[in-house]
Amino acid sequence: MKILIVEDEKYLAESMQKYLQNEDYFCEVATDVDEAREQISMFDYDCILLDIMLPKGSGLDLLEEIKAANKLDGVIIISAKDSVEDRIFSLKLGADDYLSKPFHLAELSARIESVIRRRNFQGNNIIRYKEIKVDFSSKTVYVNDVEIDITKTEFALFLFLLHNKAKVVSKNAIAEHLSGQSALYFDNFDIIYTHIKNLKKKLGIAGDYIKTVYGTGYKIV
Repeated sequence: MKILIVEDEKYLAESMQKYLQNEDYFCEVATDVDEAREQISMFDYDCILLDIMLPKGSGLDLLEEIKAANKLDGVIIISAKDSVEDRIFSLKLGADDYLSKPFHLAELSARIESVIRRRNFQGNNIIRYKEIKVDFSSKTVYVNDVEIDITKTEFALFLFLLHNKAKVVSKNAIAEHLSGQSALYFDNFDIIYTHIKNLKKKLGIAGDYIKTVYGTGYKIV
């Protein structure tokens, strides 16, 4: 799962990034509105952590742009201002949540998890697909109630495929989702093939649900 932290306070941004990476999120940081706008235009994020007071503009203006573009990224406003008016205004603009500074990083992680569950999986903490069970909070996967050994990248890949169930997900989209880089930076997609192969092997017979659409990508059927 991929997170964009839009925060100009260097120490706070680094603290958030380090903590969330330890929670198995892929994290990128933008320190001003222009940088964030560029990242958001190129990539989709599971959740954007958006400060209001930023260099080169306002986080609320950026939120309006995100919603006007009909992007589906979850957004949590993070602000030093704790007024009811700001909170209400942010939520009316389309923010999924509002968190006032200072905050505990564990609470931030819980808020992110809640937003992603609501937006992608109807708020469910346990996601079931046939004999597969995914525990969102513990980031574990079970096949016929037996836990499988899965890496952080494989878990993120499987969730991405589940979220796009029955759709063909291109190799470009997978590469960008997992790496946070444009697919133009990839000489080939060997690493994607490897992750898919390992994931299917670990899922056993349930791995047959991941189908290769030759020349295009993959989908869960």
